[in-house]
Amino acid sequence: MNIGKKIGIGLVELLLVAAAIIVLFPFYWMVSSSFKEIGRIFSTPIALIPKPFTVESYQKLVGGTLFLRWYFNSIVITFLYSVLAIFFSTLAGFGFAKYKFKLRNPLFIIVLSSMMIPLHGILIPLFVVLIRINWIDTYQGVIIPFAASPFGIFFVRQYLFSVPDELLYAGRIDGCTEFSLYFKIILPLLKPAIGVLVIYFSMIVWNWFIWPLVVMRDAKMFTITVGLATFITQYRIRYDEVMAAAVLCTVPLVVLFLLMQKQFVSGLTAGAVKQ
Repeated sequence: MNIGKKIGIGLVELLLVAAAIIVLFPFYWMVSSSFKEIGRIFSTPIALIPKPFTVESYQKLVGGTLFLRWYFNSIVITFLYSVLAIFFSTLAGFGFAKYKFKLRNPLFIIVLSSMMIPLHGILIPLFVVLIRINWIDTYQGVIIPFAASPFGIFFVRQYLFSVPDELLYAGRIDGCTEFSLYFKIILPLLKPAIGVLVIYFSMIVWNWFIWPLVVMRDAKMFTITVGLATFITQYRIRYDEVMAAAVLCTVPLVVLFLLMQKQFVSGLTAGAVKQ
């Protein structure tokens, strides 16, 4: 390897390290600030190591607020939504990819077109419907209206184009029903794609704000994002509790990504197949 190439590789590595530091520093500052006294969070010069080290912000967060209940609500909503959205996405994507039926392409275009409708455009009609069916302040009121994800359907459809139709023909010859094909053949083949969708749906729902804010009225039913907004008042922002809550909110998504990173990478690669 010549010297010029070594220098080029070294510069690229240096650039990547610098980019990593820029990206990770705000997270480090958030974690560090969560262990500082509230008066020292914005002190100058910036103290990278909290002195004195204190867990008072976590104690106030857990003991003086409904944070644990909000945490539980977010976990339940994220889990149930992800399960339902993955079921509908894989089932509908399977149908659009492997079945030829009348109006298949127009229906798929309608599904994709729904992605262009902003939430604010359907917020009031959805809210009126939820009031009439008494779904305000309920988990299903947050989950059901958006359980069929157009992006999930599109992603699974594109992924299944890489699955040969001969597998389905062989399954039918062996006596499989259409639902058996879905559960016994399609779902196992979709594990990488499901890994991508689990991370995608979990990230989207965990960070939801507008829709849970509209549906949930009782403070005990708030999600984390809505609950944290109550820490910001007209006269004061509880920065110490906000930092502690932000750290705890980040943990589930980081753990989830670490557990499913192999499926995520392979699913994105395979999902790029075109018809």
